[in-house]
Amino acid sequence: MVRPGLYRRFRKLLVANRGEIAVRVIRTAQAMGLKTVAVYSEADSNALHVALADEAVLLGPARARDSYLNIERLLEAARQTGAEAVHPGYGFLSESAEFAQACLDAGLVFVGPTAAMITAMGSKSGSKFLMEQAGVPLVPGYHGEAQDEATLAHEAARIGFPVLIKASAGGGGRGIRVVHAAGELIGAITSAKREAKAAFGDDRVLIEKYVENPRHIEVQIVGDSHGNLVSLFERECTLQRRHQKVIEEAPSPTLTPAQREMVCAAARRAAGAVDYVGAGTIEFVSDGREVFFIEMNTRLQVEHPVTELITGVDLVEWQLRVAFGEELPLKQEQIRLNGHAIEARVYAENPARNFMPSVGTIKTWRLPAETGGLRIDAGYREGDAVSPYYDAMLAKMIAWAPTREVAIERLNRGLEDSDVRGIVSNIPFLSALLTHPDVTANAIDTGFIERELPKLTEVAAGASDLELCAAVAAILIDERKTAAMEQGSPWRSSGWMPVGLRQRVFSFRRGHGSGTQTVTLSYGPGVQTLSVEGRVTSFSAVPTADGGFDLVRDGVKSHVVAVIEGHEFYLRTRNGRFDLHWIDPFGGDDEEQAGEDKIVAPLPGTVVALLAQEGAVLEKGAAILTLEVMKMEQTLRAPFAGRLKAIKCKVGDIVQEGVELAEVEPSA
Repeated sequence: MVRPGLYRRFRKLLVANRGEIAVRVIRTAQAMGLKTVAVYSEADSNALHVALADEAVLLGPARARDSYLNIERLLEAARQTGAEAVHPGYGFLSESAEFAQACLDAGLVFVGPTAAMITAMGSKSGSKFLMEQAGVPLVPGYHGEAQDEATLAHEAARIGFPVLIKASAGGGGRGIRVVHAAGELIGAITSAKREAKAAFGDDRVLIEKYVENPRHIEVQIVGDSHGNLVSLFERECTLQRRHQKVIEEAPSPTLTPAQREMVCAAARRAAGAVDYVGAGTIEFVSDGREVFFIEMNTRLQVEHPVTELITGVDLVEWQLRVAFGEELPLKQEQIRLNGHAIEARVYAENPARNFMPSVGTIKTWRLPAETGGLRIDAGYREGDAVSPYYDAMLAKMIAWAPTREVAIERLNRGLEDSDVRGIVSNIPFLSALLTHPDVTANAIDTGFIERELPKLTEVAAGASDLELCAAVAAILIDERKTAAMEQGSPWRSSGWMPVGLRQRVFSFRRGHGSGTQTVTLSYGPGVQTLSVEGRVTSFSAVPTADGGFDLVRDGVKSHVVAVIEGHEFYLRTRNGRFDLHWIDPFGGDDEEQAGEDKIVAPLPGTVVALLAQEGAVLEKGAAILTLEVMKMEQTLRAPFAGRLKAIKCKVGDIVQEGVELAEVEPSA
């Protein structure tokens, strides 16, 4: 049992995190009457969580290890502001036993489990020993202390390939590698250890048998300091990429009622093995027949909102009440399952480029209203900067409905009504994924996204007449706005050339390598038509308050969202989303294309490995070097077969976007 005094009532809470989880915790804490303290790095000085908190303290430079992972600086921030408690959120130090103990030693309430519980259950290796003793079924594997390559290679051979290398202290997909053959093992271990060290400060790994076609099931549990422990049903998180969850839902559409009770009971036994206090998640993997324990996360999960929506429980409020020393508000038999909830993670990333993170300033941020069962947990606003130093998640969109089918429809409508520009987002990909027939039919496994990625990211070759007309209308509206600001402009009164019938030709291209589409605008007093390959249509456009416009073509009205960024056009019509490039003969074509023989940094990052030597003969796709970007490793590869002419960086270099790192000379 937890000793008295460890949990107590407090009035001021420091949130040791950033982004949407910091916003989430701050809002619930303030609703409960608590004062809140935000912390931030130099890169986050204008972030939303900083603006919402009652006070905010600068931790240090942008790098997480110099700011959000700096335990002493966090404790000093609490001393400076008189904070009495610390909520770690998730990620960063949320599963650090050292941080939990440091808070206790500093006289602060840590909103979470004790250091001993984190050590016992937060370690994937340590928790497996406990689960063996508690009789919880485990995936066959190795979770010992010996970490030398010989031992790991021996254990992998004993388990049998394919195997999964996992960071022992990790989460969020970091430090995980699938190894299909012995020859791949050492490279995978080296890479996983390096990524784990960078993300968690701990490079220990474990090895598990890789379960073919697996389903990912997890159970939310909460315990208090009075010995009460409950489960709040399960979530299914099978749709993943790079072992990181993309879509999560509750309850699982895979489990029967009997299986649900079995897995929830196993989760309570698992947490009960250490008299767990706080919110946590017991994770399982299923091969369709059996369910195996894989790990426990001793913190709140990213996907906790789906559990909140099907139970009516505010899990952050429960965390804070447990930290106050109170008993849980409900007993196990009082927790009811109501309806279905599904969540999509909105990221600044490009799925068509292997989910490459995207950085920059958010120029457009339009998300739908939180009505009709839709909830949005966001950490960004229009004008905010997405930096390369942290996880690329921008927001979570969650939908509730009485049934899974309606929940999916509501979530997809919310995604379709969302526009985030300035950076590349995964919103179109999420919509394509959510409406895939196999997803709606629940015929999926954790490898589904990887297999279906080409279909999920395919782009139509060209735009329809509607989009071409909308693009021309957007240009004319933009030009009228510009002309209206110019004194003496003949456009100020009428908006159009006052005499004669005029013509203007526009050319557009949808993406690199696609064909050019040309349209002709005819206009004059009272006349405005567009000709597309001989098809003539009349149209008019009226701007609307949301920044878009109502387009009327041949008497049919439809709403268009348009964002113009130089010669790049983003359009959302009833047909979907379209990115067009305007080839302006007067303004010049401003597309830039780097030489294909140059290997450049796609984003700011750190060179962590050189994988080829100068002069080496390379096949197309051969690995050249690895960058650490947004806490994930990105391997840059040869664009074609040839010779590695030069390497222009070294391990440890911090490089900016666009910096040339290597040069490949094509084969003769």
